[in-house]
Amino acid sequence: MSAPSLTVTLSGGSAADAQAVVKTLEPAFGAAQEQPGGDDGATVHTATFGGEPGTAEAPGAPSDSAGRLSTALTVTVQGTPGAVQKAHEALAQAFTAKDQGTASGDQEQERQLLLEP
Repeated sequence: MSAPSLTVTLSGGSAADAQAVVKTLEPAFGAAQEQPGGDDGATVHTATFGGEPGTAEAPGAPSDSAGRLSTALTVTVQGTPGAVQKAHEALAQAFTAKDQGTASGDQEQERQLLLEP
């Protein structure tokens, strides 16, 4: 089993907001291996995607199933530089996204975004 190519951590929104973000990333990464739960009492939601970016279709127009956000939320995406860039592009197409910084490691990158409704 290979390591996930992308881990997404969401804070500040509801379970429905987390699901909207996951649905937005699925066209580019396939179905999430681990999805955020439906607990609206949770303050942090996490999803992981496994496949290599590029094995699924490129980000396109926002999916009708993605939905809208009820409030602003902070999203941190972590993975290979290509996966992080692809996730950033998909999220920026679907939502108002403000880049809040990037940290690069030896083989991984982390980017934080503020998504607004």
